[in-house]
Amino acid sequence: MLTSGFTNAPISRFLVLFVIAGSIIVSITDSKYLFYIQVVPHLWRYKQAWRLLVWQACFTNSTEVLFAAMSLYHLRIIERLWGSRKFASFLLSTLPYTTLLPPLLLALLLRPLTFNHINYLPAGPVAIIFSLLAQYHAVIPHVYKYRIATSTSTSTSTSPSSTSQQPPAGILFSDKSLTYLLATQLALSQFPGSTLSAAVGWFVGYAWRSEILPGAARWRVPGWMVGGKERGVEGRRYEGLRRRLEGEATAAASGVEGQVVGGEGGRQRRTLGTQILDQFRGAF
Repeated sequence: MLTSGFTNAPISRFLVLFVIAGSIIVSITDSKYLFYIQVVPHLWRYKQAWRLLVWQACFTNSTEVLFAAMSLYHLRIIERLWGSRKFASFLLSTLPYTTLLPPLLLALLLRPLTFNHINYLPAGPVAIIFSLLAQYHAVIPHVYKYRIATSTSTSTSTSPSSTSQQPPAGILFSDKSLTYLLATQLALSQFPGSTLSAAVGWFVGYAWRSEILPGAARWRVPGWMVGGKERGVEGRRYEGLRRRLEGEATAAASGVEGQVVGGEGGRQRRTLGTQILDQFRGAF
């Protein structure tokens, strides 16, 4: 998990290179105007429905490219945790939702509610990044926390019973705060359009985790698409073990099974799948 660079994260490396290269190409070719969406005139007047499919292809300014590339670099840990196959499956299964929902919500809901004032959706895969950020928030525990003090402690108690001072008032952070700060800057870069994309991406990410999206959570891309190889009987055995662990974890979370009462003190015994997942949830 602590390996530097893009070791064991080839798809994350491709995404970072794609974001950077895409921005450079559209800048050189002076084609930025083809990617952002204005409901009027692009959709309603000119009927340019193809913009619904290409608006996430690239960013149109260098600031967004910088924060997007840094965010994707931090989120590469998701691919290391899941493996490239599950990571690619997540991106592809949620792509229709992150691509179509933001412009449709803008055109059919947000623009009428604001009396046509909000009309612009900036280009860039903000929704994809925030769908990954939802997974990062859910499965990656913080390693440490630190506090930035905003005032000094004024406690001068000298009683024998109180030998320790109260910690000074301040703002509490963790090692994950930088990732959230980068994503927040990206979400607010072209408010309110970028914020809409971020909110939709976060919702889609959690909907995928809750298996609300039809068939998306269980679907997997073929192994050969991410460089995997078929392993015959051995591969099927490990695949069955993985699915069994996922099933045990789901059942334990819903309280249906995996709650065997022990003989000492009535303590509940956790299943193997639950113990493995707890290592990543921070429940030790």
